[in-house]
Amino acid sequence: MNETPQDDEISLIDLFAVLWHHKVMIIAITLAAMIGVVVYAAISLKLPPEESYLPNVYTPKALMLINNESSAGGGMASMLSGLGGLGGLAGLAGVSKGSTFSDLAIYIVGTNSMLDTVVDEFDLITRWKIDTPKKKAEHPRADSRKALKKKLVAEYDKASGVFSISFTDTDPVFAQSVVNFCVRYLDKRYAEMGLDKNVIEKENLELNIANTFQEIQNLEQQSQRVGYSVASGMPATLIPAITLESNRIAMELEAQRQVYTQLKVQYELLKVSMASEKPIFQILELAEVPDQKSGPGRGLLCIVVTFAAAFFSIFLAFAVNAIANIRQDPEAMAKLRGKNTKKVLGAKTAGEVI
Repeated sequence: MNETPQDDEISLIDLFAVLWHHKVMIIAITLAAMIGVVVYAAISLKLPPEESYLPNVYTPKALMLINNESSAGGGMASMLSGLGGLGGLAGLAGVSKGSTFSDLAIYIVGTNSMLDTVVDEFDLITRWKIDTPKKKAEHPRADSRKALKKKLVAEYDKASGVFSISFTDTDPVFAQSVVNFCVRYLDKRYAEMGLDKNVIEKENLELNIANTFQEIQNLEQQSQRVGYSVASGMPATLIPAITLESNRIAMELEAQRQVYTQLKVQYELLKVSMASEKPIFQILELAEVPDQKSGPGRGLLCIVVTFAAAFFSIFLAFAVNAIANIRQDPEAMAKLRGKNTKKVLGAKTAGEVI
């Protein structure tokens, strides 16, 4: 008799029958997993953070605004290459035409210099017990960098133009301190690079104005001393020399006053220009001590484990049923034992004839 295609099909009733037959096992495994994960989560919540295997963690975040308009058209790459010693940094950071100051900020956060600065500032090697007598690390510096990279995250939102730094730790106050330290480090680093030409020009003008003003004061003092000398009386032979010196001082004083006036005009115009432009790096909001945990999601963990256990128990029910069917099939068992299927079937047929 030929088998029809319908004989190989498995109906929903057959599937339901398998599940119903193993319903106790399915329910037991699911309930055991659900109760186990709930107890697991509850115990982790009651234990102190330093002893808990699933402690609460907090993630404060600081927000900064980075003006990428100044770096458009490869401007940043040319700026870096023009600042002696920073051309190599631009290449390592992948800074080329089309790169932005926000790309550079993300790169700086991952540099060894910044990571080492944070590690040393907060003594993370000791705090995280990376190098202890019980756990002697072969490379404590490299291990501390890897551990810090897992917790320190830098992101840039292209839609809003906001750059953010966050740090995750079981101590919310410590996490806030790390984030704000990184913000100050970046602010200082950008200033040291001199990427904002207006800021550099403003500092140079302030220095020149101060030096010019000091020179004017010195010349005025020299003029006063010459005047005192003339008033106190002097030999007639010295009068021509005193006159020449007085004229020289007066000319230099006038020249310095003109220079001072020009510098002040440039300085005031630059201040007006800077007031209408956005700085490259601007701190929008420093990190605050978070009052809510960022993880772990114990509720979600319980749901996931419960559903996973349910699916596993269903799969196990079908696997047990399939094994039982194989054991009841002589041909399948013969294949598993490595016997000749034809001989087995022949013996079976001969037995049926007798």
